[in-house]
Amino acid sequence: MHELFTDFRMPSSNPAESARLLVADDQPDVLEALRWLLTGEGYELELVSSTEAVMDRLRSGTFDLLLMDLNYTRDTTSGREGLDLISRVRSHDSSLPIVVMTGWGSIDTAVEAMRRGAKSFVQKPWEDVTLVEIVEREVAEGRATRRRDHKQQREVEEARLIQRGLLPTATPQVAGIDLSVTWLPADGVGGDCFDTLGFRDVLGVSIADIAGKGLPAALLMSNLQAAVRAFAQEAVSPASINNSVNRLLCRNMASGRFATFCYARIEPLARRIVYSNAGHNPPLLIRPNGAVEPLSEGGMVLGVFPENQYEQAEVPIGPGDRLLFYTDGITEARSPDGEEYGEDRLAAVGVALRTAPAGTLKDAILAEVNAFTDGKFEDDATLIVVGIA
Repeated sequence: MHELFTDFRMPSSNPAESARLLVADDQPDVLEALRWLLTGEGYELELVSSTEAVMDRLRSGTFDLLLMDLNYTRDTTSGREGLDLISRVRSHDSSLPIVVMTGWGSIDTAVEAMRRGAKSFVQKPWEDVTLVEIVEREVAEGRATRRRDHKQQREVEEARLIQRGLLPTATPQVAGIDLSVTWLPADGVGGDCFDTLGFRDVLGVSIADIAGKGLPAALLMSNLQAAVRAFAQEAVSPASINNSVNRLLCRNMASGRFATFCYARIEPLARRIVYSNAGHNPPLLIRPNGAVEPLSEGGMVLGVFPENQYEQAEVPIGPGDRLLFYTDGITEARSPDGEEYGEDRLAAVGVALRTAPAGTLKDAILAEVNAFTDGKFEDDATLIVVGIA
């Protein structure tokens, strides 16, 4: 009779196992003492004696923790060189645990070190047991944080792909309409939502913005998107769509959340737009003569009062008209000095390029907003441009 045995070992919970520490101090005797102490605990060490050497090592390798002195030969008492190094390390790697040491420490220095991104503070001369305990704790917490971050990044990427799959993959072809669309989520996933629906000679356009950001907003956005596609049939009025979507969202919306929303039926043969705006940024109707008309009729935001009834409005359209649908990621985009881009700038670009094709006008608006913000969009941004032939 043969017996089979499996040599099964649980993964080690010892943070020192295979952990790499970068240790920086300008005193050779301190480096030697730390080498003796921490290699004895099972850590792998790299020792450096300057702030520039710290950055060189971080650029060329990966570490589980940085243990660093705050005072160096160029600045031996204030800790300023070490504090500046913390900021540089944080810019390079925001998740690397940093433990700082100084023999000239004060509570103010410690507070400043923590404010800049250090995780723990050790006063020289240290107690071996205390130092080892701090290093062990920070290595373990740093590894756990990186695992969570990696998992979250993977989940966000998967959510982004799912969310993108719910949005239109192609724009409908409707006679007499030139259409161009851009959707820019700020953080991979977001709360902006749009749809373009073709009903023979009619184009349906919806645009929405869920209050909040990230995965919660993306989940609500997906719910709203599905509801719009369910209710927005060819013969259904914009006001009826808003009423139905609002009742559904009120049953599913978390407390304190809401959605701005606008649905429009664009009918080039009938030469009209019928729309209902539920608290969304008013789309701009730009006439060939340069006049600008905001489309704001409808009612309050969705997801608050289930019995709310929405109004709709009808506006005549003609050849050469342009429609701009957008979310506040466009108009509330900020310049480096904090100024908002605003509806007036958006309208001005629309008026200046009112004879341009929809795609050209859309690209021009995005280019101007990008230049205005220095390339830093802080919120989700959606822009839909419709040209009437």
